[in-house]
Amino acid sequence: MSIIAKEESFSSELITVVKNNIRQYTMIAALLAIWIIFTALTGGLFISPRNLSNLFLQMCTTGLLTGGMLLVMVAGHIDLSVGSVCGTLGAAAAFLMSRMAINPFLAIAVTLLLGLAVGCWHGFWIAYRGVPAFIVTLASQIAFKGITLAITGGKSIGEFKPVFKMIGQGYLPQFLPEGSFHTTTALLFALALAAFIYAELRARRKRIANGFTVLRRSLEIIKIVVISAAIAAVGIILSSYRGIPYAILILLAVVAVFTVLTTRTPFGRHVYAIGGNAEAARLSGVNIKKTMMLIFVLMGLLCAVASLVFTARLNTATPSAGNLFELDAIAACIIGGTSTTGGIGTVFGAIIGALVMASLDNGMSLMNLPIMIQYIIKGLILLLAVWVDIANRKKY
Repeated sequence: MSIIAKEESFSSELITVVKNNIRQYTMIAALLAIWIIFTALTGGLFISPRNLSNLFLQMCTTGLLTGGMLLVMVAGHIDLSVGSVCGTLGAAAAFLMSRMAINPFLAIAVTLLLGLAVGCWHGFWIAYRGVPAFIVTLASQIAFKGITLAITGGKSIGEFKPVFKMIGQGYLPQFLPEGSFHTTTALLFALALAAFIYAELRARRKRIANGFTVLRRSLEIIKIVVISAAIAAVGIILSSYRGIPYAILILLAVVAVFTVLTTRTPFGRHVYAIGGNAEAARLSGVNIKKTMMLIFVLMGLLCAVASLVFTARLNTATPSAGNLFELDAIAACIIGGTSTTGGIGTVFGAIIGALVMASLDNGMSLMNLPIMIQYIIKGLILLLAVWVDIANRKKY
């Protein structure tokens, strides 16, 4: 009798956990479904270590942009300029290195400063002049396309020095003897796995010591095992090819910083408060103008970082670079659970959304689908994601 009660209690708690995290579980299930479908349709080519390693690398640009787009959307705004800004900043970096023969490190620094300047420009008009973000960034989308054409002269700009190309094409070196398995990457993932398990157990002990509720031990073990398996799987995939790309290390650093920023700082709480109810946030003492300014400054900085990674990966800057990046970034955030009306969203969810978008691009390319079909499918997925968001808000 007691065993049955215990099982019912376990089931009840499991259902509660699933309900409370339905957005995260839904998008992870969608990602797995996409991978299974493309694996079947490509005869296993999609799931090969080489392709998945390239997939993670391709996802970096969108992943970097989603960090800033998340803040913008959580605050209740939208940024339509990120694609054009990335194209312009990438062209500027290429022009400095190829046409003016400037040192790559100096060109990178200048590009980052230009990204900050763009963010300040947007923040000034949105926060201090009250112009809607939609209009400001739409204007910039148009203007920066013209600036990109002016910088490139309508032609591609490249080649770059190896030190710059490493940002988008380089991999973590193999410090141990060469072989079919990248041991350096495997070692790093083993350390990351150990750190994750230690952090989870330590957090559980602290919550118990402070009198907070925690998951029952069996559910906690299941959670740790599942996440550990996912970390190990990624580690095996990357170790089976060429290791960890530097671009992924940059993305992981940005994810870590923005996770702390959104969950552990007053600024992060202010962003969510503004998105939830701007007037209530103002009455609570939140400096809305300052917060909005900082949001768009960070967005501009991440546009610069993304442009550098993208330009280095292609080893060229083209007049059409950045086309539809804003679609991928916005769709990634929405698929990852960010609300279109603000106040809801996580960095983890946005990154999973970016991986979903990159998986779609990669899988459809492997299947050689016409580009018009790819655009139609991505547009329909964005529409579906917004509909799911609206349906969830009506439900709860």
